[in-house]
Amino acid sequence: MYFSLIDKIDELKPGEEIVATKSLAMSEEYLRDHFPKFPVMPGVLMIEAMTQASAWLVRATENFAHSMVVLKETKGVKFGQFLQPGQTLVVTSKLVSNSEQEAVFKAQGVIEGQVRIRAQLTLAKYNLRDISEHQGVFDAKLVKSLRNELALLWSESPFEMED
Repeated sequence: MYFSLIDKIDELKPGEEIVATKSLAMSEEYLRDHFPKFPVMPGVLMIEAMTQASAWLVRATENFAHSMVVLKETKGVKFGQFLQPGQTLVVTSKLVSNSEQEAVFKAQGVIEGQVRIRAQLTLAKYNLRDISEHQGVFDAKLVKSLRNELALLWSESPFEMED
């Protein structure tokens, strides 16, 4: 299952930094099971939101050179208070280093002006054709879909929606 934990990209400086937001709504399905009488966004999903924002920075920086950008490692994760329905998580991720196979970020999530989560994230980058020649046919389809999604999330996106 794929779900986007980024509602909007507010700022994106390729090769440097991204600022994105996630507004938590009570209607999100996982809240029914995660402390039903005290619904909060699970910490692992806050990390996923930071990962997704960082992945958009990689894609924009490298003009979608890799169809797959996934979390490889987290370090130094620090949690603060919970994110509750009606609140907005503002994710900032700064690129620390970038190589052909991975990128490292310092990311944080801020709620109502206070840092509530921070971590160092390492994301792996690859194409499906690197795993199997037969899977390579999916790379172009994935990149097209990702370009379209970025155009929806970021109003200043230079990437046009494709048919």
